[in-house]
Amino acid sequence: MAQDLTEKELLKMQIDQLKKEVKNERVMISKTGKELRDYVEANAGDDPLLKGVPDDKNPFKEKGGCIIN
Repeated sequence: MAQDLTEKELLKMQIDQLKKEVKNERVMISKTGKELRDYVEANAGDDPLLKGVPDDKNPFKEKGGCIIN
């Protein structure tokens, strides 16, 4: 898509994007960091990456082993 656009059109798209981004509300990292930590701690019990997936609910667990006679 970008190959089909002229340099002027690309610059206009960049300016439009910057205009959108400048309207975003900025928040201090000290506040957002605390909120993020609180959220992670509150939801840690339901996180399968931290808690793991039970073997009976894991669709990727091998169902059988290799038997060599």
